[in-house]
Amino acid sequence: MGMLPFVIAALAAGAVLLISVGVAMSGGSGGVASRLERYARAGGAGEAEGTEDRESMVTAGLNRVIERQGLATRLSTDLARADLKLRPAEFVAAWFASPFVFLGLGLILGLILDGFRNPIALALAFGVGAYFPRGYLRYRQAKRLSTFATQLPDTITLLANSLRAGSSFLQGVELVSREARPPISEEFERVVREMNLGVALQPALNNLVRRVASEDLELMVTAINIQSQVGGNLATVLDSIAYTIRERVRIQGEIKTLTAMQRYSGYVITLLPVGLAGILMLISPTYFGRMFDDNANIFGLPAGVVFLIIGAISMFFGYILIRRIVDIKV
Repeated sequence: MGMLPFVIAALAAGAVLLISVGVAMSGGSGGVASRLERYARAGGAGEAEGTEDRESMVTAGLNRVIERQGLATRLSTDLARADLKLRPAEFVAAWFASPFVFLGLGLILGLILDGFRNPIALALAFGVGAYFPRGYLRYRQAKRLSTFATQLPDTITLLANSLRAGSSFLQGVELVSREARPPISEEFERVVREMNLGVALQPALNNLVRRVASEDLELMVTAINIQSQVGGNLATVLDSIAYTIRERVRIQGEIKTLTAMQRYSGYVITLLPVGLAGILMLISPTYFGRMFDDNANIFGLPAGVVFLIIGAISMFFGYILIRRIVDIKV
Protein backbone atom coordinates (compact mmCIF):
# COMPACT_ATOMS: atom_id res chain seq x y z
CA MET A 1 0.00 0.00 0.00
CA GLY A 2 2.96 2.30 0.66
CA MET A 3 4.09 2.11 -2.96
CA LEU A 4 0.65 2.75 -4.43
CA PRO A 5 0.73 6.59 -4.21
CA PHE A 6 4.13 6.67 -5.90
CA VAL A 7 2.89 4.38 -8.68
CA ILE A 8 -0.20 6.52 -9.25
CA ALA A 9 1.85 9.73 -9.26
CA ALA A 10 4.42 8.33 -11.69
CA LEU A 11 1.76 6.99 -14.04
CA ALA A 12 -0.10 10.31 -13.94
CA ALA A 13 3.07 12.26 -14.71
CA GLY A 14 3.98 9.88 -17.51
CA ALA A 15 0.49 10.05 -18.96
CA VAL A 16 0.52 13.86 -18.97
CA LEU A 17 3.91 13.96 -20.62
CA LEU A 18 2.97 11.36 -23.21
CA ILE A 19 -0.20 13.29 -24.04
CA SER A 20 1.86 16.45 -24.42
CA VAL A 21 4.28 14.65 -26.75
CA GLY A 22 1.39 13.26 -28.78
CA VAL A 23 -0.16 16.70 -29.15
CA ALA A 24 3.21 18.10 -30.16
CA MET A 25 3.81 15.40 -32.75
CA SER A 26 0.34 15.85 -34.21
CA GLY A 27 0.98 19.49 -35.01
CA GLY A 28 2.63 20.44 -38.27
CA SER A 29 4.66 23.49 -39.24
CA GLY A 30 2.70 25.95 -41.31
CA GLY A 31 5.56 28.22 -42.38
CA VAL A 32 6.83 28.47 -45.95
CA ALA A 33 10.35 27.36 -45.01
CA SER A 34 9.15 24.24 -43.24
CA ARG A 35 6.83 23.34 -46.11
CA LEU A 36 9.74 23.65 -48.54
CA GLU A 37 11.77 21.52 -46.15
CA ARG A 38 9.10 18.81 -46.24
CA TYR A 39 9.05 18.96 -50.01
CA ALA A 40 12.84 18.70 -50.22
CA ARG A 41 12.77 15.70 -47.92
CA ALA A 42 10.38 13.30 -49.55
CA GLY A 43 7.07 14.92 -50.28
CA GLY A 44 5.71 15.97 -53.64
CA ALA A 45 3.97 19.07 -54.88
CA GLY A 46 0.67 17.88 -53.47
CA GLU A 47 2.15 17.67 -50.00
CA ALA A 48 3.78 21.07 -50.37
CA GLU A 49 0.50 22.64 -51.44
CA GLY A 50 -1.59 20.99 -48.69
CA THR A 51 -3.51 22.96 -46.13
CA GLU A 52 -1.53 24.42 -43.26
CA ASP A 53 -1.51 22.40 -40.06
CA ARG A 54 -1.96 24.04 -36.69
CA GLU A 55 1.22 24.16 -34.68
CA SER A 56 0.60 23.01 -31.16
CA MET A 57 1.28 25.34 -28.26
CA VAL A 58 3.67 22.81 -26.69
CA THR A 59 5.81 22.57 -29.81
CA ALA A 60 5.73 26.32 -30.38
CA GLY A 61 6.86 27.02 -26.82
CA LEU A 62 9.66 24.47 -26.97
CA ASN A 63 10.75 25.81 -30.36
CA ARG A 64 11.07 29.31 -28.96
CA VAL A 65 13.13 28.07 -26.02
CA ILE A 66 15.57 25.94 -28.01
CA GLU A 67 15.96 28.62 -30.68
CA ARG A 68 16.96 31.13 -28.01
CA GLN A 69 19.50 28.64 -26.68
CA GLY A 70 20.89 27.88 -30.16
CA LEU A 71 19.93 24.20 -29.98
CA ALA A 72 17.47 24.07 -32.87
CA THR A 73 20.10 23.96 -35.63
CA ARG A 74 22.22 21.31 -33.92
CA LEU A 75 19.23 19.14 -33.07
CA SER A 76 17.87 19.45 -36.62
CA THR A 77 21.22 18.29 -37.99
CA ASP A 78 21.40 15.37 -35.54
CA LEU A 79 17.85 14.29 -36.36
CA ALA A 80 18.56 14.49 -40.09
CA ARG A 81 21.70 12.38 -39.67
CA ALA A 82 19.68 9.77 -37.77
CA ASP A 83 16.77 9.95 -40.27
CA LEU A 84 14.26 10.57 -37.49
CA LYS A 85 11.13 12.32 -38.76
CA LEU A 86 10.90 14.61 -35.74
CA ARG A 87 11.29 18.30 -35.17
CA PRO A 88 13.69 19.51 -32.46
CA ALA A 89 10.84 20.49 -30.11
CA GLU A 90 9.26 17.04 -30.47
CA PHE A 91 12.56 15.32 -29.69
CA VAL A 92 13.12 17.53 -26.64
CA ALA A 93 9.60 16.73 -25.39
CA ALA A 94 10.25 13.01 -25.79
CA TRP A 95 13.60 13.45 -24.03
CA PHE A 96 11.90 15.08 -21.04
CA ALA A 97 9.23 12.36 -20.90
CA SER A 98 11.59 9.39 -21.20
CA PRO A 99 13.02 9.41 -17.61
CA PHE A 100 9.54 9.51 -16.08
CA VAL A 101 8.34 6.71 -18.34
CA PHE A 102 11.28 4.51 -17.28
CA LEU A 103 10.69 5.46 -13.65
CA GLY A 104 7.03 4.47 -13.96
CA LEU A 105 8.02 1.14 -15.48
CA GLY A 106 10.44 0.59 -12.60
CA LEU A 107 7.70 1.27 -10.06
CA ILE A 108 5.36 -1.13 -11.84
CA LEU A 109 8.05 -3.83 -11.88
CA GLY A 110 8.59 -3.09 -8.19
CA LEU A 111 5.14 -4.51 -7.53
CA ILE A 112 6.38 -7.82 -8.93
CA LEU A 113 10.10 -7.88 -8.07
CA ASP A 114 11.34 -6.63 -4.72
CA GLY A 115 14.64 -5.51 -6.23
CA PHE A 116 13.01 -2.66 -8.14
CA ARG A 117 11.67 -1.17 -4.89
CA ASN A 118 15.21 -0.18 -4.00
CA PRO A 119 15.77 3.60 -4.43
CA ILE A 120 19.07 2.88 -6.19
CA ALA A 121 17.28 0.74 -8.79
CA LEU A 122 14.71 3.50 -9.34
CA ALA A 123 17.49 6.07 -9.66
CA LEU A 124 19.21 3.85 -12.24
CA ALA A 125 15.93 3.50 -14.15
CA PHE A 126 15.55 7.29 -14.16
CA GLY A 127 19.15 7.69 -15.39
CA VAL A 128 18.68 5.12 -18.15
CA GLY A 129 15.52 6.92 -19.24
CA ALA A 130 17.37 10.24 -19.35
CA TYR A 131 20.13 8.75 -21.52
CA PHE A 132 17.95 6.57 -23.76
CA PRO A 133 16.76 9.20 -26.32
CA ARG A 134 20.26 10.55 -26.90
CA GLY A 135 21.76 7.07 -27.00
CA TYR A 136 19.15 5.90 -29.48
CA LEU A 137 19.82 8.99 -31.60
CA ARG A 138 23.54 8.25 -31.69
CA TYR A 139 22.87 4.59 -32.48
CA ARG A 140 20.69 5.57 -35.45
CA GLN A 141 23.35 8.01 -36.64
CA ALA A 142 26.16 5.46 -36.42
CA LYS A 143 24.13 2.74 -38.13
CA ARG A 144 23.02 5.02 -40.95
CA LEU A 145 26.52 6.43 -41.44
CA SER A 146 27.97 2.91 -41.62
CA THR A 147 25.43 1.87 -44.27
CA PHE A 148 26.06 5.08 -46.20
CA ALA A 149 29.85 4.55 -46.14
CA THR A 150 29.42 0.99 -47.42
CA GLN A 151 27.25 2.12 -50.35
CA LEU A 152 29.31 5.20 -51.27
CA PRO A 153 32.06 3.54 -53.41
CA ASP A 154 29.52 1.83 -55.68
CA THR A 155 27.56 5.07 -55.90
CA ILE A 156 30.65 7.02 -56.97
CA THR A 157 31.39 4.38 -59.60
CA LEU A 158 27.81 4.68 -60.85
CA LEU A 159 28.22 8.46 -61.11
CA ALA A 160 31.51 8.06 -63.02
CA ASN A 161 29.98 5.58 -65.47
CA SER A 162 27.03 7.91 -65.99
CA LEU A 163 29.39 10.77 -66.85
CA ARG A 164 31.29 8.56 -69.30
CA ALA A 165 27.99 7.69 -70.99
CA GLY A 166 27.46 11.38 -71.75
CA SER A 167 25.02 12.29 -68.96
CA SER A 168 25.33 15.45 -66.94
CA PHE A 169 26.19 15.36 -63.26
CA LEU A 170 22.60 16.17 -62.27
CA GLN A 171 21.35 13.30 -64.44
CA GLY A 172 23.87 11.04 -62.71
CA VAL A 173 22.59 12.14 -59.31
CA GLU A 174 19.02 11.43 -60.42
CA LEU A 175 20.13 7.98 -61.59
CA VAL A 176 21.63 7.31 -58.14
CA SER A 177 18.42 8.43 -56.42
CA ARG A 178 16.45 5.93 -58.56
CA GLU A 179 18.80 2.95 -58.66
CA ALA A 180 20.60 3.01 -55.31
CA ARG A 181 19.22 1.77 -52.00
CA PRO A 182 18.47 3.79 -48.87
CA PRO A 183 19.95 5.71 -47.19
CA ILE A 184 22.11 6.94 -50.04
CA SER A 185 19.21 7.12 -52.49
CA GLU A 186 17.21 9.24 -50.03
CA GLU A 187 20.04 11.72 -49.56
CA PHE A 188 20.74 12.10 -53.28
CA GLU A 189 17.01 12.42 -53.94
CA ARG A 190 16.99 15.31 -51.50
CA VAL A 191 19.87 16.91 -53.43
CA VAL A 192 17.81 16.65 -56.62
CA ARG A 193 14.77 18.20 -54.93
CA GLU A 194 16.83 21.07 -53.54
CA MET A 195 18.25 21.80 -56.98
CA ASN A 196 14.74 21.66 -58.46
CA LEU A 197 13.75 24.29 -55.91
CA GLY A 198 16.51 26.61 -57.16
CA VAL A 199 19.47 25.69 -54.93
CA ALA A 200 22.80 25.68 -56.77
CA LEU A 201 24.88 22.50 -57.06
CA GLN A 202 27.61 23.39 -54.57
CA PRO A 203 25.26 24.50 -51.74
CA ALA A 204 23.13 21.38 -52.30
CA LEU A 205 26.19 19.14 -52.04
CA ASN A 206 27.43 21.06 -48.99
CA ASN A 207 24.04 20.47 -47.35
CA LEU A 208 24.46 16.78 -48.14
CA VAL A 209 27.84 16.73 -46.38
CA ARG A 210 26.37 18.56 -43.39
CA ARG A 211 23.53 16.04 -43.05
CA VAL A 212 25.63 12.90 -43.46
CA ALA A 213 28.92 13.95 -41.78
CA SER A 214 31.05 11.46 -43.75
CA GLU A 215 34.71 12.13 -44.44
CA ASP A 216 34.59 10.06 -47.63
CA LEU A 217 31.58 11.99 -48.89
CA GLU A 218 33.32 15.26 -48.04
CA LEU A 219 36.29 14.13 -50.14
CA MET A 220 33.99 13.43 -53.08
CA VAL A 221 32.16 16.75 -52.78
CA THR A 222 35.46 18.66 -52.51
CA ALA A 223 36.71 17.02 -55.70
CA ILE A 224 33.46 17.88 -57.50
CA ASN A 225 33.61 21.51 -56.34
CA ILE A 226 37.24 21.86 -57.44
CA GLN A 227 36.50 20.25 -60.81
CA SER A 228 33.59 22.62 -61.41
CA GLN A 229 35.99 25.57 -60.97
CA VAL A 230 39.19 24.40 -62.70
CA GLY A 231 37.81 21.76 -65.09
CA GLY A 232 39.16 18.29 -65.83
CA ASN A 233 37.95 14.74 -66.26
CA LEU A 234 35.52 14.26 -63.36
CA ALA A 235 34.90 10.59 -64.17
CA THR A 236 38.60 9.74 -63.70
CA VAL A 237 38.73 11.68 -60.44
CA LEU A 238 35.65 9.88 -59.14
CA ASP A 239 37.15 6.50 -60.03
CA SER A 240 40.27 7.36 -58.01
CA ILE A 241 38.17 8.46 -55.06
CA ALA A 242 36.07 5.29 -55.24
CA TYR A 243 39.24 3.16 -55.19
CA THR A 244 40.61 5.09 -52.22
CA ILE A 245 37.36 4.71 -50.28
CA ARG A 246 37.17 0.99 -51.03
CA GLU A 247 40.69 0.50 -49.69
CA ARG A 248 39.88 2.48 -46.57
CA VAL A 249 36.75 0.39 -45.96
CA ARG A 250 38.75 -2.81 -46.48
CA ILE A 251 41.49 -1.73 -44.06
CA GLN A 252 38.93 -0.60 -41.49
CA GLY A 253 37.25 -4.00 -41.72
CA GLU A 254 40.56 -5.76 -41.12
CA ILE A 255 41.31 -3.52 -38.14
CA LYS A 256 37.88 -4.24 -36.63
CA THR A 257 38.48 -7.96 -37.05
CA LEU A 258 41.92 -7.83 -35.43
CA THR A 259 40.75 -5.69 -32.51
CA ALA A 260 37.40 -7.42 -31.92
CA MET A 261 38.66 -9.39 -28.90
CA GLN A 262 40.07 -6.27 -27.25
CA ARG A 263 36.91 -4.24 -27.85
CA TYR A 264 34.62 -6.93 -26.45
CA SER A 265 36.97 -7.45 -23.53
CA GLY A 266 36.42 -3.79 -22.69
CA TYR A 267 32.66 -4.29 -22.82
CA VAL A 268 32.80 -7.37 -20.61
CA ILE A 269 35.17 -5.85 -18.05
CA THR A 270 32.96 -2.75 -17.80
CA LEU A 271 29.50 -4.32 -17.83
CA LEU A 272 30.15 -7.54 -15.89
CA PRO A 273 30.36 -5.89 -12.42
CA VAL A 274 27.31 -3.74 -13.18
CA GLY A 275 25.27 -6.70 -14.40
CA LEU A 276 26.35 -8.87 -11.48
CA ALA A 277 25.41 -6.15 -9.00
CA GLY A 278 22.02 -5.74 -10.67
CA ILE A 279 21.33 -9.48 -10.50
CA LEU A 280 22.32 -9.58 -6.83
CA MET A 281 20.01 -6.65 -6.07
CA LEU A 282 17.11 -8.45 -7.75
CA ILE A 283 17.80 -11.75 -6.02
CA SER A 284 18.61 -10.34 -2.59
CA PRO A 285 17.76 -6.63 -2.17
CA THR A 286 19.42 -6.53 1.28
CA TYR A 287 22.74 -7.94 0.04
CA PHE A 288 24.34 -4.51 -0.41
CA GLY A 289 22.81 -3.09 2.75
CA ARG A 290 26.00 -3.45 4.80
CA MET A 291 27.92 -1.29 2.32
CA PHE A 292 25.81 1.71 3.31
CA ASP A 293 26.18 1.30 7.08
CA ASP A 294 27.75 4.18 8.97
CA ASN A 295 29.98 1.92 11.06
CA ALA A 296 33.04 2.80 8.96
CA ASN A 297 33.24 6.27 7.44
CA ILE A 298 35.73 7.70 4.97
CA PHE A 299 35.57 11.46 4.34
CA GLY A 300 32.18 11.50 6.03
CA LEU A 301 30.72 8.83 3.75
CA PRO A 302 30.14 5.12 4.38
CA ALA A 303 33.17 3.09 3.34
CA GLY A 304 31.07 1.01 0.94
CA VAL A 305 29.91 4.13 -0.94
CA VAL A 306 33.51 5.35 -1.26
CA PHE A 307 34.63 1.98 -2.60
CA LEU A 308 31.75 1.95 -5.09
CA ILE A 309 32.71 5.43 -6.34
CA ILE A 310 36.38 4.43 -6.70
CA GLY A 311 35.39 1.25 -8.54
CA ALA A 312 33.07 3.11 -10.91
CA ILE A 313 35.76 5.71 -11.70
CA SER A 314 38.37 2.98 -12.28
CA MET A 315 36.03 1.04 -14.59
CA PHE A 316 35.23 4.22 -16.53
CA PHE A 317 38.88 5.14 -17.11
CA GLY A 318 39.73 1.53 -17.97
CA TYR A 319 37.00 1.46 -20.59
CA ILE A 320 38.18 4.80 -22.03
CA LEU A 321 41.78 3.56 -22.24
CA ILE A 322 40.76 0.35 -24.01
CA ARG A 323 38.64 2.34 -26.50
CA ARG A 324 41.52 4.70 -27.20
CA ILE A 325 43.96 1.84 -27.74
CA VAL A 326 41.77 -0.01 -30.26
CA ASP A 327 40.56 3.17 -32.02
CA ILE A 328 43.03 3.10 -34.94
CA LYS A 329 42.53 5.85 -37.51
CA VAL A 330 42.87 5.00 -41.19
